[in-house]
Amino acid sequence: MKTFKINFIFFSLLCGFMFLSYQSIVAQENQKPIDSVKVYTIENCVNQFSTNKTVETKVGYQYWFADKDFIDGRTLKMSVVAPQQSTHAPHKHIEDEFFFVLEGTAKFYLNGETQIVKPYTSLYCPSMQMHGISNVGDTELKYLVIKKYQKK
Repeated sequence: MKTFKINFIFFSLLCGFMFLSYQSIVAQENQKPIDSVKVYTIENCVNQFSTNKTVETKVGYQYWFADKDFIDGRTLKMSVVAPQQSTHAPHKHIEDEFFFVLEGTAKFYLNGETQIVKPYTSLYCPSMQMHGISNVGDTELKYLVIKKYQKK
C-alpha cells in the first residue's frame, strides 16, 4: 500500500506538471511561428527514471525528469542526498521553487528558521528568500524540485 501511495503521489505531480505544460503550449501557439513549436509525442512526454541518466553530485545524484529545455524553463528534478549531507548551503535566487520530500528526513531552512520534515511534505521557497534543504537522517533523502528558470 505504501508503494502505491508513493507512486500515486508521484504520478499526480507529474500529471499536474504535464497539464500545466500543455496549457502553456496551447496559449503560446498563436505567438510562435509554426516552425518553432515543439512537437510532443508519447516518446518525449514519458520519462522513466534510469540510473544511467543520473548526474553525480558531491553528496549524491540528481535526475532531470524535465530540464530547462523541455518546456520554457520549467523543470522537474529528483535530488538524492547522502545521510547527514547537504547539496549546498542556504542560498537565494530570483526563481521560486517547490521541494517535495519522497523519502528520508529533511531539515528545511527558510530565512533563518528550520523545520524537520518527513516524506510526503511539500516545501515552498519564495523568490529571493534564503532557503536550503539538508539530509538529517540515516538514509538517503530523495526529493523533487519543481522550478521555472528565468529566460536569458
